[in-house]
Amino acid sequence: MQRTMEHVLRIFPVLGERKHQVAGTLSGGEQQMVAIGRALMSRPELLLIDELSLGLAPLITKEIYRTLEGLAEETTILLVEQNVEQALNHSQRAYILESGRMTRNGLSPELMADDDIRRAYLGM
Repeated sequence: MQRTMEHVLRIFPVLGERKHQVAGTLSGGEQQMVAIGRALMSRPELLLIDELSLGLAPLITKEIYRTLEGLAEETTILLVEQNVEQALNHSQRAYILESGRMTRNGLSPELMADDDIRRAYLGM
């Protein structure tokens, strides 16, 4: 357990600085880090994350996504995210849902390059 905690604090060093602070008083990004850290404590084979970027400052979101890229080497991550650009830029594979139905899927770089997806979801 101690080794796992040390691992989480290496992943999210800011949590080590705040370890005596009540989680509810942390910033939104720090609370998201606590949630991910708690999940990692059980050493999951699959980590489910819903709306990672919701309500977070862009710089914090970028930092957390960068951290997740490293975690993806240890565990499989299933991310549900409305920010299509962020999701495609930080994933290997993606499934696009519309009204609860899967309409497209494939390798993220291929989907990012698809003109229809770029128009519909990325405003390009």
